[in-house]
Amino acid sequence: MIWFLYLAICNDKSIYTGIKTNLKRRENEHNSDNKLGAKSLRNKRPIKIVYNEEYNTLSQARKREIEIKKWDRENKIKLILQ
Repeated sequence: MIWFLYLAICNDKSIYTGIKTNLKRRENEHNSDNKLGAKSLRNKRPIKIVYNEEYNTLSQARKREIEIKKWDRENKIKLILQ
């Protein structure tokens, strides 16, 4: 199964980092009123996934997610703009 690390821009211009196997479904979950989207994004809708990387395992994707979540906004923007 392919795992995606993704970065999303929120309505308040913050950048959210996450992992999932289906990006389109995840974007819809974050933007809908169901309980599948992240609670932290409910007041920041709509969100738009603007960057992703593919990984063969959950472990690889999670390691990269942890790494990127430690970055400041400037470095995340540089990654998005590559």
